[in-house]
This record gives sequence, C-alpha cells and structure tokens, in this order.
Amino acid sequence: MLKLSDVKTDCRHFRGHIPCRPNKDYGVMCNDCSYYDKTKQKILIIKLGAAGDVIRTTPLLHPLKKEFPESKIYWLTNSPELVPSQTNPKADEILTYSLPSVSFLESVKFDLVINLDKDYEAISLTDRISAGKKLGYTLKDGVCYPCGKSAEKKYLTGIFDQVSKANKLNYMQEIFEICGYEFRNEKYLLDTDKSFDRNWEIDFNKKVIGLNTGCGERWTSRLWRDEYWIELIKKLKSENYEVLLLGGPGEDNKNIFLKESTGAEYFGVFDLKTFINLVSRCDVIVSQVTMSMHIAIAMQRKLVLMNNIFNPDEFDLYGNGEIVQPQKECKCYFRPKCINPDYKCMDFLTPEDVYKACIRQLS
Repeated sequence: MLKLSDVKTDCRHFRGHIPCRPNKDYGVMCNDCSYYDKTKQKILIIKLGAAGDVIRTTPLLHPLKKEFPESKIYWLTNSPELVPSQTNPKADEILTYSLPSVSFLESVKFDLVINLDKDYEAISLTDRISAGKKLGYTLKDGVCYPCGKSAEKKYLTGIFDQVSKANKLNYMQEIFEICGYEFRNEKYLLDTDKSFDRNWEIDFNKKVIGLNTGCGERWTSRLWRDEYWIELIKKLKSENYEVLLLGGPGEDNKNIFLKESTGAEYFGVFDLKTFINLVSRCDVIVSQVTMSMHIAIAMQRKLVLMNNIFNPDEFDLYGNGEIVQPQKECKCYFRPKCINPDYKCMDFLTPEDVYKACIRQLS
C-alpha cells in the first residue's frame, strides 16, 4: 500500500497536482518506480523577451546542466514556444509570464536565479524571489542594477553608448561571463517538429535563398527600401536562384507586393513551428537582426545579416555567415527611428553588396 511518506516530491517527473508521466504511461508509483530521477537544485532563468533574445540565451543550458546535472531548471518567459523542452539539455519547467506564474515563483526557494532582463517586471521579481544566489540584474533604488560583480561589465554597456560601442564580446560571451562560465561555442537549442513541415512549392533543384524582409514595427531605422529588395530579388532570379520571401504579420503586405513585383515565392504567414521548418528549407537566409536571424543560426543555415545600428561584435554567427553593413556610417546607434537629417545609412547598403554576400555564402 502506497503511503504519503513514499511520495518522492524531489523527482524530476513529480507534478504534485496531477499524475506524473511514468504513472500515466506505465502505471508505476513512487514506492516501486525505476523512473525516479532525483533533483538536488532548483534553478530559475528569467528571460522574458524579445523572442530572438530567448533563443540566443538557450546556449546557457549547456554549462548549467553540466555543472548541475541533477538540477531542475525553470524558465520564465513571454515566448514559451521558444524555450527548448525536447532537446538535450533542456528546460524542465517552462512558465509563461503571468500573475499565477509569478505567485508560484515567489513561493519557491531557489538555489540559483539568473535574470538576464532589465525590464521592470523582471528585476522586481528577481528582487522578491528567495534564492541562495542571484546572477544578472535586480532592483535597487527603483532602477535596474547588477546582482553582483559578474554582471557589472554587461550592465555598463546598456547604460552608456560609448561603452557599448567599445565592447568586443558577443552576447553569448557576455551572458556566460555573468554566470561564471567561459563561452565555448555552445550551440543554440531549439525544438523542431517535422509534423509541421509542408509540401512547399519550392524548386529544390535550385539553391534556395530566403529573404526576411522586415525588422519589426519599432526598429524602423533598420528598414531597407522596397526598391532594393526588388533589385536584389531580380538579380538573384536572373542567376537562377529560388527566392523565397519570409516574414510575420507585419511583413505580409510588403511580401505580397514584392511577390507581385518580382515573381518571388511567398507562402504567407504561419505559426512558429511551421515557420521554423520553412527556414530550414533555405540554403541562405538574408535577414535583419530579428527572430528569423536567430532561427537561422539555430537551424545552422547560412546567414547574411544586415546590420546598421548595433555593434557588430555583439553577434556570433558560429562561422556560418557574414554581416553586411552600409558603406556610409550610421549615426543612429541603438535608436529605433532614424534621426539623421542628412541621410539614411541603409540607403548605402546596396543590393549588389547583399547579392555578393549571398554568393559568397553559397560557395
């Protein structure tokens, strides 16, 4: 007869409010279970968004699981579909940012909390949560402040443009340093599901070049002219490449227009899992700094990254692409909207520049 004292609440599979998976699948109970997986530490990662930043934070799971193999890792986010739950390593418990999730986390005693967001909701929660150790950012005097010395360098890059421009570390090196690790090219982790793939009407006898044509509604300083996209597409098609237009709801009208203007392929807007499969079908992705860029890196696609307002050293393409920038200096560093009255620097990133980069990546 099973007793309450037999219940192993420290098991990785234990849920507390519903039967665990081994009980559901195999009928086993805690007093006679070969699936018992003891956990010793509770670790919380707070990385709410943006979506691309969630993806490029996933390499941290490699050293965390290596140092704490018996840990249970919780991840709080606004993009739960982007936190890996099927890979190895993976997050054990993925929580969507909400009042119920916050109430739960405030009642748990963690061994380690890692907060890599500077938003009010993230730093205030980090301040309130009980933990043996905190890394990253917290709340002090009503503003964001580093939890400890390891986050000081990255903190300063966020509050002074001069420090940010001089920084030579990429994002993964910075967050690994915050957590006490050395970045060793640990890969992105991203769940994929081939059941969401489709019989795309793509000519795979040709090299496929995917063009992610948007950059979000906020960061309009990164936008590239429609005329430039049209010129690039026509050049690629004239050289017998298959050109595929990519984007989300914000790019739908633009991509319809570009398809009608050039004959490039465009299949519409899809859910995230389907979009990941579509990206994986491309040989080269051309993108601004967007979620699509990070998906391309995770799927190990060749990448041509168009950058103008960010420090290019921030990005690690894992030797699988290149960064192209305007030939004329951008004077709007980390600004969502262009404030330069003299010129827009993106006008000086030419279709020929991007075309040549695509050819270099294909060869």
